[in-house]
Amino acid sequence: MIFLDSAGSSLPPSEVLDEMVGHLRREAEVGGYRAAAEREDDLERAYPVFAELLGCAPEEVAFTDSATRSWLTLVDSIPLEPGDRVLISEAEYGANAVALLRLAELTGARVELIPSDEIGQLDVAALRDLLDERVKLVSLVHVPTNGGLVNPVREVTEAAHEAGALVLLDACQSAGQLPVHAADLGVDLISGTGRKWLRGPRGTGFLVVRRAVADRLRPRLFDHSGADWAGLWEYRMRQDARLHELWEFGVAERLGLLKAAEYALELGMDQIAAQVGERAEHLRTGLAGIPGVTVHDLGERPSGIVTFTVDGLPPERVKDLLWDKDVVVSVTSEGSTRFDMGRRGLSAMVRASPHYFVTRAQLDEFLTVVTGLR
Repeated sequence: MIFLDSAGSSLPPSEVLDEMVGHLRREAEVGGYRAAAEREDDLERAYPVFAELLGCAPEEVAFTDSATRSWLTLVDSIPLEPGDRVLISEAEYGANAVALLRLAELTGARVELIPSDEIGQLDVAALRDLLDERVKLVSLVHVPTNGGLVNPVREVTEAAHEAGALVLLDACQSAGQLPVHAADLGVDLISGTGRKWLRGPRGTGFLVVRRAVADRLRPRLFDHSGADWAGLWEYRMRQDARLHELWEFGVAERLGLLKAAEYALELGMDQIAAQVGERAEHLRTGLAGIPGVTVHDLGERPSGIVTFTVDGLPPERVKDLLWDKDVVVSVTSEGSTRFDMGRRGLSAMVRASPHYFVTRAQLDEFLTVVTGLR
């Protein structure tokens, strides 16, 4: 099988699978509490490991059950009042956009759109024109779910900080395929998932809260792992990012996520990024040379996501035909990125996302299969 859907849910390495299955078997032997206690040191080790992966301090890291949970937890902790403004890009993801529209209804804040530049990435000059003291948050998708784009994070962050706004980076599609270094990028908050380019299990997510902005957040709800029940009518909140964690979580999944992060660090994120970029560029070039195929990727710096359409064939039909040929791709639709897809007049695209484990021969075979579809 030719697997080209790491942007959806990638294939875990055998080390991740073995870690998870082994822990589940241990839970069946001694129970979940005892099995978790036996792995307490490993569970604690996850914080410095992810701190290394994400370029931050261990106390700035927390874990959740998904990228969406991480993002919702963070954005709901940002205090918003009537008249406050939240800026988003045309690449904003559907889950984020829906949550922000609801938050605007509840708080009286406004959600406003930052236009894209001529090559499709966030227009930093336009962002600067929109910024003022009422902007409390700039929500930035690092790598959109469609379009092959990598947004200019550092430039966006510098502009936002000049106006005193927080920057929340959605690293769902970048963590694991590109270096995501909080200190270098300058962002305040990060959300991400384990199941995509990190090659971890589903049901895992992570977040980063930089120490310098932690006291600007106002989380509304947390449990007794995020705060101590200090007295009958008193509680004491944690002073680190783990304030945003819940006491209950899948231990096997967390251990699998840790193993996936260690695996990525051992390979090296710069090496992974180079390998992914090389494979994606091979696909873009090859697809662009096939009659009737249109590549729809954007931006100055392309990511590992390659999007295309085939004349006369709906994207879902292309996906099914490729599946019949043992090729796994996915489809990205306007419901995921309505601003961007609407601006470009697109309703859906085929999405191919080759990771480093896909061989050059497999990529060429994929191109041959696409050539034969019409």
